[in-house]
Amino acid sequence: MSAKSVPSRVRLTGWGLTEPTYARVAVPGSADEVAGLVKEAASGGGVIARGLGRSYNNAAQNDGGLVVSTAGLDRVLSFDGDSGVVVCEAGVSLEQLMVRFLPEGWFVPVTPGTRKVTVGGAIAADVHGKNHHRAGSFARHVTSFDLLLADGAVRTVSAEGSPELFWATAGGMGLTGIVLQASVRLKRVQTSRLIVDTVRTADIDETMAYLSESDKNFDYTVAWTDCLATGSKLGRSVITSGNFARVDDLPASSRATPLAFKESALVGAPPVFPSGLINRRTVALLNEAWYRKAPRRRTGEIQAIGEFFHPLDGIRNWNRVYGSAGFRQYQYVVPFEAGDVVRRSLERISALRAPSFVTVLKRFGAGDPGLLSFPMPGWTLALDFPARTPWLSQLLGELDELVLTAGGRLYLAKDSRIPRELMGRMYPGYPQFTELRERLDPAGVFASDLSRRLGL
Repeated sequence: MSAKSVPSRVRLTGWGLTEPTYARVAVPGSADEVAGLVKEAASGGGVIARGLGRSYNNAAQNDGGLVVSTAGLDRVLSFDGDSGVVVCEAGVSLEQLMVRFLPEGWFVPVTPGTRKVTVGGAIAADVHGKNHHRAGSFARHVTSFDLLLADGAVRTVSAEGSPELFWATAGGMGLTGIVLQASVRLKRVQTSRLIVDTVRTADIDETMAYLSESDKNFDYTVAWTDCLATGSKLGRSVITSGNFARVDDLPASSRATPLAFKESALVGAPPVFPSGLINRRTVALLNEAWYRKAPRRRTGEIQAIGEFFHPLDGIRNWNRVYGSAGFRQYQYVVPFEAGDVVRRSLERISALRAPSFVTVLKRFGAGDPGLLSFPMPGWTLALDFPARTPWLSQLLGELDELVLTAGGRLYLAKDSRIPRELMGRMYPGYPQFTELRERLDPAGVFASDLSRRLGL
């Protein structure tokens, strides 16, 4: 397929639907076509790669410049059935890998809350999932990738052979170059189902104590937390923990097809929702219903991959429910010893009645050496707020200071309003990253709305 360029400007946003800007968009079908586009972009405006648009902020936007979609780079190139290493182009999605390799007993090593993320995007954001305490981030399972640099050269990069470039690219938000293809080590599984325990906790103390204990017994753990609960109910949660099931764990009726997987969405969100539909009243009602619906304790439930890992993927374009104004996702991590920041965050959020239905609390294990990689050992809290929430800027500014004072950091792949002056406080590798960028790309060929805002 030849590269398709759209001569007129195309309006682009992140998944949060905020900060729209306009760029030319090209859809190359080969590495050579990508190289030609990068060379063209060097003359002005810059270029950034874009996968499936699931980054919540403006990391894959380039106002007035060129955006290279990886939709045409979607081929699986090879697979080693003994080691589980797959070589694929950057535009291959995690969903494609599941559809292709689950029947052979292989699952992606790390998946975020959506499977509609490309391999290139997973590397650029160094995504994490419910198993970070066991498996780390996505880049830990990448053995190498081919990276197109600003000067047109293509380098095969690995953590062993080129550690500086590898760990600048992992979490580097596409600013070191364009990943063309990657080798990823998949995870062996016997079935496509999980054995799941569900626990409903009464408050934040019980929630954090249970999460701390469940790390020992489960590969995957996450808590949905009621951010509007107050008083003795502050931080009440529904915690789900799971491990992949063995064939013998399945009911007899499922053992004939233990690796069956259905990837299709169940329903589609209508194209238009009023922007005020998600508000403090509706979220309070939804939170109460969701909490009451959950069992106090249920063990050994068999769940499908989509139900456990990607419930929102069951609704196509679920981001539309926030209306045209969109929403802001905010995620931070603080060290374990600063766990009181979680309590103080929830106290402030509930006091202001700031509505977040998708509020997720997890524990991270050891981080990787990525210069801008987000995870570090500690507590991570993610929230979705309607963009028009009253006092939202003030609230997030207060949370910023809580987090940074505690030695924590914010996730660059999600937050679209991090001030540039906070980068050095959050990411010790920030100066090293900018120095490497200056050496690799002195003309600033790779650029995005995010990079200009943060001085990357």
